[in-house]
Amino acid sequence: MKQRTDLSRRVVAEGVGTAFLLAAVVGSGIMGERLAGGNVAIALLANTLATGAALVALILAFGPISGAHFNPAVALADAWQGGLEWREAASYIAAQFLGAFAGVAAAHAMFGKPPFFASQHVRAGGAQTFSEFIATFGLLAVIWGCGKLRAQAVPFAVGAYITAAYWFTASTSFANPAVTLARAATDTFAGIRLVDVPGFVVAQLAGAASATLLFRWLIPSLPQEAPAVLVPHPEMETHITQEIDPS
Repeated sequence: MKQRTDLSRRVVAEGVGTAFLLAAVVGSGIMGERLAGGNVAIALLANTLATGAALVALILAFGPISGAHFNPAVALADAWQGGLEWREAASYIAAQFLGAFAGVAAAHAMFGKPPFFASQHVRAGGAQTFSEFIATFGLLAVIWGCGKLRAQAVPFAVGAYITAAYWFTASTSFANPAVTLARAATDTFAGIRLVDVPGFVVAQLAGAASATLLFRWLIPSLPQEAPAVLVPHPEMETHITQEIDPS
């Protein structure tokens, strides 16, 4: 019973964290576009800074509980290397997708828009797709590389990487299948047409798999390190579990 309860708490943490991430992405895009006066660079800068800052805060808040994956590609890579059981990964992914759509709806509500409306924002072509491969490859590289020796640095490294990748990738670095699909439900600055989503998701999964294969070779002990890469460390997880449920 305790194991099932612990999983339920972790799944809720993943869902809530992903919801706040999407609220930050979509909400800051709406606010940035409203205030930028037609200057797309300023709107993107506002969107970038809000997303990067939110990522750091959310990973710090939810990392000790669930690992703060907030991303099906990360959850799948973690399960592949033994950091999560596959059934746990399935629960995480379901929560991430539900949370992503909840976050979009929350952002829309804050700005007086309908809960969901299909995006018309075109993000098509080989350059955009390749950008998503690079963006997700880099994200997993940062997670695996920093997590080996400096797990406490992962929140800041991930936030910094995504902030940079917004600007050095043609796609503005979605790097997350749940984020990508949910952003098809917002016809705002952060949106993407539903027809463009499959190409992005395939590229993201390929990028995550490629980075994981590379770091599995660079760090042969990766399967042993995986359980503590995103969570601060097993002893921290035990301490938090005891505080939540002293029994």
